Amino acid sequence: MNTLSRGSTALMLIMLALTSTQAADPKAQVANRIIEQRCLVCHGCYDAPCQLKMEAHEGLRRGATKAKVYEASRLREAPLTRLFDDAQTEQAWREMGFYPVLDDEQPGRGLVKRMLDLKREHPLPTQGPMPEGFDFALDRKEQCPKPEEFSRYKKRYPLWGMPYGLPGLNEDEHQAMIDWIMAGASAVPLAQADAELAAQVDNWERFLNGGSHKERLMARYIYEHLFIGSLYLLDAQGEPAWYRLVRSASPPGEPLELIATRRPFDAPGVDRVHYRLQAMQTTPLRKIHMPYRFDAARMSRYEELFISPDYAVDELPDYSTSNPFSVFHAIPERSRYRFMLDEAQFTVMNYIKGPVCRGRVALNVIEDRFWVMFVDPDGGTPHDDKLFLAEEAVNLALPEARRGTVIDLVDWRRYSKAQERYQVAKWEHIERIMNERGDEFGYDVLWDGDGSNDNAALTIFRHFDTASVVKGFVGDIPKTAWVIDYPMLERIHYLLVAGFDVYGSLSHQLESRLYMDFLRMEGELNFLMFMPAEKRREMHDFWYRDARESVKTHLFDLNVVIEREPAIVYESEDPKREFLETVSDMLPGARAHRYRYRERVSDDIAQAFARLEAAQGEHNSFLPQVNYINIIGRDRDQVFTLLRNSGYSNIAQLFKEEKRRLPDEDRLTVVSGFIGAYPNRFFQINEQDITAFADDLLAMESLQDYAALVERFGVQRNSPFFWRISDKLHAVLKAQEPVAWGILDLNRYEGYLQPQP
Repeated sequence: MNTLSRGSTALMLIMLALTSTQAADPKAQVANRIIEQRCLVCHGCYDAPCQLKMEAHEGLRRGATKAKVYEASRLREAPLTRLFDDAQTEQAWREMGFYPVLDDEQPGRGLVKRMLDLKREHPLPTQGPMPEGFDFALDRKEQCPKPEEFSRYKKRYPLWGMPYGLPGLNEDEHQAMIDWIMAGASAVPLAQADAELAAQVDNWERFLNGGSHKERLMARYIYEHLFIGSLYLLDAQGEPAWYRLVRSASPPGEPLELIATRRPFDAPGVDRVHYRLQAMQTTPLRKIHMPYRFDAARMSRYEELFISPDYAVDELPDYSTSNPFSVFHAIPERSRYRFMLDEAQFTVMNYIKGPVCRGRVALNVIEDRFWVMFVDPDGGTPHDDKLFLAEEAVNLALPEARRGTVIDLVDWRRYSKAQERYQVAKWEHIERIMNERGDEFGYDVLWDGDGSNDNAALTIFRHFDTASVVKGFVGDIPKTAWVIDYPMLERIHYLLVAGFDVYGSLSHQLESRLYMDFLRMEGELNFLMFMPAEKRREMHDFWYRDARESVKTHLFDLNVVIEREPAIVYESEDPKREFLETVSDMLPGARAHRYRYRERVSDDIAQAFARLEAAQGEHNSFLPQVNYINIIGRDRDQVFTLLRNSGYSNIAQLFKEEKRRLPDEDRLTVVSGFIGAYPNRFFQINEQDITAFADDLLAMESLQDYAALVERFGVQRNSPFFWRISDKLHAVLKAQEPVAWGILDLNRYEGYLQPQP
């Protein structure tokens, strides 16, 4: 089974069957469940240690390598090592530097078995601190022993059996895995599509492979926006069956011939591209799982947006440029924007869960929590002026790292100047529209979700080196907010999703991050235009404290309408709060009821959490970013997420982040259910102790105080009940989000904290 081009980032993970309804070796079925619960929590996607991706049996067969995918210092782009894409046989993977972790001739000598046995022989202590030597840092130096190196590894790191830095498998689990390995480590067969699914797949492939230029351009646009999505159809029993959209050299009805290129818009090397649905038997990983439903209503919507409008596609664009404003100029801008807005959370999630969103350098371009709104697609702004966007297509071009060398940075000034020219043209165009129509920035400029679409209001959280995007406005009024229009939304996608190469050079990744600075500032300035004119610079300067003066004045100096008053009469001295509270009542789903805990908890819990959220200050800074709290009550068991939102003087600089930290401005957000894919800490608290938990947290003055909090209420890595809590949280998550759930990643779970005696 093959996988997609460069961005298959997100999708590689959810490939192939770790679970199946077909008859299979019972040993394989049991082993796959154990792999899912104990191995996939670390070994999945591009950041799987040693690139040992255990989401599919093919990953086990491929094995491991000492090469890293995430390597910030490389000066040239790296060779591609995408599972299912870049080699098709075990021998081909061996030639690319991968070595086996299973041994067919002597199963007892395989690395997986030996790593499990090592943990069995040297278990972690179940009380007190973990032994020294464990490194849980994101960019830790990995030890990836080859089979012939295992004896030395065992001698040097006797406590580093698998699972690494976590409790070992229990006796039954361990024996089940050993029995499976010794019996040949067979795979679970793939489930076959029923007649209902097969008919749906055929229908979609016919739709996406029409013969007219109009249909073919539509299909290319859809593909370049959905290629890392987790597409699903419903089978005859109403259960989701997972697919991904791929390019194929073969047409529907024939065996799929995958076209695997570095990026989804790279030249395919064939005269005619066919768009196909490739089945994925899934155990989804939360960090990359992005559900997107394919059904009859979706197909009708595509016809409404792309086929029914009266426009002509005289000729199909080639692959000489990736600039979407040039490639897709024939498609009405409103249709493109509506396509992205219909599932705006998914659109933004591609950036959040795609390969760019890993590591602090990639993510320190955004605040820890902010709200997002969108410009009305029918509002008469530049995005719906075809002539304007055609004229500005060159200025809207995004950085492309074609050569993959440091020399690419020489081009940076060209992109910067083009972006400035676009900003000048944009605001001049807006001024002309406003003067002609007598319009100003008012509530009607915002997309209202057409009255029912809950994608109109989003919250983005940054968790230091990961991030999340959820529907609705979550938490109290944030420090900043964005208003996104079509050109900005499209550029974010092509900068950080379609055009981002996780195997790319340092220069490519820096260019992407630096250009995102422009887009962040543009979104913030769009929001500021709804504020009173005399408040705009004051608010902006507060967001950019200690930043260079050129940063503070850059976009203001390019905006010819910066002094223009909005069409909103404010009644309070806090226009930001007044505006966002008004918008929260306007936009469908903005109140984010699914995350609100007050309506579904006891008074003691509500009061404790409210105290935590109200108390800004340095005491919060000792907590990690993502904490899951399991509260056990007399009659129910509940799960909450406690998020730390870090304060910064500004986020306009690439480095020296710690110097810009303002712990006194750290805030907490508490939600019902789950936000985040990389939990840093589990807490398990009896309901009668929730007030004491809040008291202790609010009183923290040092890391030692936090260590004492963890000792009393937290779950340590070496706790004998660690896996029981992990399994419980996964079960609750799956029950709450049956389609969007996924295996959590424990690579960022904190190490042991030792309080002072």
